[in-house]
Amino acid sequence: MTKLVQSPKPTQYLAFDFGLKRIGVAFGNSLTKTASGVAVVEAQNDEQRFGKIEQLIKEWQPEGLVVGVPRQADGAENELTARCERFARQLEGRFSLPCSVVDERYTSAIIESCMGGKAARENKGRVDMGSACLILEQFFLEGR
Repeated sequence: MTKLVQSPKPTQYLAFDFGLKRIGVAFGNSLTKTASGVAVVEAQNDEQRFGKIEQLIKEWQPEGLVVGVPRQADGAENELTARCERFARQLEGRFSLPCSVVDERYTSAIIESCMGGKAARENKGRVDMGSACLILEQFFLEGR
């Protein structure tokens, strides 16, 4: 009889597509390496924003977090790069979970294209969740 070797337990993650108005959130795990959009966080201030994120962390119980960091086409920083990196540090500090960052260049453009352009502009929340999914799937593709 062949002895089966148990595979390591899959790790669960929440990924965030940070924006000044909205934050798209996706959930996935390291076994399937897929992601599903689970929420859009809209808040007037940091206290509300992090309160809503805390609720999501309690609900989904991830073991790690991933934040997309935007860059210019040539890899240089853009106006949101530093804010996204700060957001990742804040998540790690507030929730005591490891947080990784992933280059998120073109995620919104890809989702908008898949949604037919105009439809995407009318439903930004779906674009944000879709972008969070691509961010998490990129994290998995990078083998982290």
